[in-house]
Formats: sequence, structure tokens, C-alpha cells
Amino acid sequence: MPRLKQAGRKAGNAYAEPIFNLLFGDRDPVAEPGTATGTPGNWWTVFNIVPDAFKHTTEGFQFYRSSQRKLDPKLRELGQTRAGFAVGSQFVFSQHCKASRDAGLSEAQVAAIPHWAVADCFSAIERAVLAYTDALVLQHGRVPDGVFAVLKEHLSDEEILELTYVTATYMMHAVMSRALRLEYDDVEERVVEVPAPTGGSDDVMSMVDAKKDGAQ
Repeated sequence: MPRLKQAGRKAGNAYAEPIFNLLFGDRDPVAEPGTATGTPGNWWTVFNIVPDAFKHTTEGFQFYRSSQRKLDPKLRELGQTRAGFAVGSQFVFSQHCKASRDAGLSEAQVAAIPHWAVADCFSAIERAVLAYTDALVLQHGRVPDGVFAVLKEHLSDEEILELTYVTATYMMHAVMSRALRLEYDDVEERVVEVPAPTGGSDDVMSMVDAKKDGAQ
């Protein structure tokens, strides 16, 4: 379950109602969760507890899909999908693998996004977008001049701003999804202590150190 409460149709958010109709039909998404893509749909219901946040972020989706955008949708989806992978959000990564195919990326390209640095199926600008995404997400905006130079060679300033804004927005969505345990990111922490067997040592390295000291 998500870490926050959910709000469905009973919340009375008129803005959310047509979106709920599109995603959930006539169901209340809290009582009867599930979307056509297989997700529970709780991203929407958790955001709906703050109606103007729901509206703000949904309008952000409209921004990046607007016909006014100059950026190639393939490059946009490369940034979004790689951002999801780099943050470790299975929800954002999984959803945008699908969107990447819709935008025209090949199956080989979608499959190679996790290991793009050693893949040979991307063009120079696609590799630059992926490198730029890693600089935004993993280096928190510390972008090497060489990466930016390739972006400038192929893209206008307007396209670079759109790429930066959309990619950073999806880094935020990926982080929030993990933090709040939404959709496919509703998973327990994997990195935990594994108990030693009954009667075993609590600290294997202390045994190694003791053996070394004895040998000396």
C-alpha cells in the first residue's frame, strides 16, 4: 500500500473526474483499483488528496505532449525512461518503455536504455541525451562541457530547455514514486541485514582477523 492515504471520486475533485473516467471507467479507483496498463492506479489517487497538486502535475503531462513542443518525442522519451531507470523507479521506467515504443524507438533501443553506454543502437544525439540525463539525475546537474557541446550541435536552445525540464520533472516523479511507494514502486527495502544461521558467528570478518592474528 502507498505510504499516504488515497482519495477517489468521493473527494469531489471535478478536475480529476474526467481523468478517472478515462483511466478507471465508472469505478472508484480506491475501492476498485487497476488500470489498463496493469498498474494499481494509486499514483492518481494519492495525488488527489491535494487537488491542486493533482491539477498541477497533470497539466505538466499536457505540457510535454503539447504540439507546441520542439523536442523530438524520441529524445524526450529517452530522457524520461533513462531517468526512471537511473533513479531506480520501476514504475516510471516501465511506463516509459511503453511510451518510448509509441514514440518510435525500436525494441533494441528500449532494451538497451539500462546499458546505453555500451550499446551501438543509438545515434550521436541519442547518446548525448542519455549522457545528459545521467548528468542531470546521477550528477545532480553537473554536466561535462563535452556532453553539452554535442547537444548544442544537434538541438536548439529551446529543445535543450524542454529536454532539461521534462527529464528533471520525471526524475522528480521517479523519486516521489519510490518515496511514497506508489504503483510498481510499492516494494519493501531490499538492502537489509540478513541474519546469521543459528549458532553461527555474528561477524565473519572478526573470525578472519582472529585467524590472521593467531597465524602471526
